[in-house]
Amino acid sequence: MEVQIFGLKSSKETRAAERFFKERRIKMHNVDLHDRPMSAGEFNRFVQKFGLNAVLDITGKAYIDAGLEFLRVSDDGMLAKIEAEPKLLRLPLVRYGKYVTVGMAEVDWKAWILEDQNASKPQTKK
Repeated sequence: MEVQIFGLKSSKETRAAERFFKERRIKMHNVDLHDRPMSAGEFNRFVQKFGLNAVLDITGKAYIDAGLEFLRVSDDGMLAKIEAEPKLLRLPLVRYGKYVTVGMAEVDWKAWILEDQNASKPQTKK
């Protein structure tokens, strides 16, 4: 099992997600969004599943400071703003195969681990 964590080194939520998987000895591929922005295709996986508003941290300081609560911004414009300021996102964004989560989603992550463990157990015939 290997998960991909998109976040920021300065984000306590991202560090908590890393700690969650590290404690369970799950392989991680960490992507710091300041160093490497998400590709549009990768980002769209999260948006298609949850919607753009659910992926944005609309109560966060970066969102409020950018004045986005009062502005109408196209999806393309919002993607450009997110690329320039990843703090606009609800972090961490975590992907495991076809599954994705936004924010701290320990219940979902535990389900992934359980599913992976059950899939890797040899099937015995009775």
